[in-house]
Amino acid sequence: MIRLATLLAAALLAGAAFAHDYSIGGVKIDHPWSRATPPGAQVAVGYMRIVNTSDAPVTLVGGSADFADVQLHSMTVKDGMMLMEDIPDGLTIAPGESLTFEPGGLHLMFTDIDGPFVEGETRKATLDFGEAGTVEVDFSVGGMGATHDHGAMTQ
Repeated sequence: MIRLATLLAAALLAGAAFAHDYSIGGVKIDHPWSRATPPGAQVAVGYMRIVNTSDAPVTLVGGSADFADVQLHSMTVKDGMMLMEDIPDGLTIAPGESLTFEPGGLHLMFTDIDGPFVEGETRKATLDFGEAGTVEVDFSVGGMGATHDHGAMTQ
């Protein structure tokens, strides 16, 4: 009986671990997340991994949210300076390839947010993949210094 209970608990935990993944057609979105923001902040960020499992390129053209405007951005270091750039034409993902949105690199920029992002909450946004369609995802909010590692947020 104890073994059955242990197996059932493991199955439920495994289901929860995968519950934060989304898909539309051949596009998979893994673990969307964000960081908590201080009171008064006007911007927040969104991170995730997007995998194209289809046999055709797909383009993330943008997104939308009730709580903010959404933009695609990249961060790079050039001559020792961190540069952030808007990506107005979207990001194309080749068949079998993936894009990782992470601190210091690609990210969604949520501007004019309606209030602070609070650790433990989720923020719902819609990702627009053009002809492939749209998908609504929940961004889990971690701590202000959170990093993303294999589906878990750590400090």
